[in-house]
Amino acid sequence: MERRIFHGNITPTDVAQALLAEFDRGNLHTQLLGESNNLTVQVATQPFATSGGQTGLAINIQEVEDGVMVQVGSQQMLGVAASLGKTAISVLSNPLNILGRLDDIAQDVQSLQLVENIWKVIGEVVRTTGASHQLSERLSRLVCVYCATANPVGEPNCIACGAPLGKEQPFTCLKCGFVVRRDEERCPNCGQML
Repeated sequence: MERRIFHGNITPTDVAQALLAEFDRGNLHTQLLGESNNLTVQVATQPFATSGGQTGLAINIQEVEDGVMVQVGSQQMLGVAASLGKTAISVLSNPLNILGRLDDIAQDVQSLQLVENIWKVIGEVVRTTGASHQLSERLSRLVCVYCATANPVGEPNCIACGAPLGKEQPFTCLKCGFVVRRDEERCPNCGQML
């Protein structure tokens, strides 16, 4: 399961609607579950699809402070593997059988690229809404505990009263967008070295 956090003016509904629009057609169908601040989109092959193997996965989109967290679950691949195996056996017995299995092969390749295509759609929604892995303007301010003035991240001292702001200034993992502390060496979400 891969999880990414996007900060900015983006909602779970924005992401869910884009996924529904992209994947509810052809050999795939989608289903939307949950409330507006915590949605799950299920993407799977049609139950009685005429070509390709069966596959499916779930995407959870949850509202977090100033953005969304997206988790893409593990894809079920047994049906695709069975379909590819059937194609291999068919072609081994008679190479011309590949002509009758071209549609199955195309659907199986589409299924193998499903997770990658889901992240592409999510990336496009993130770009169009202006969100990113970077902290938003609202979260990239530190409030001075002495005078309650908002200070830009990186300021060593309060711009109003001069009080020290400390070392707890937030930043995000460049790979997944998770908010991390300055003293952490690895992202607790994805394991990336910081």
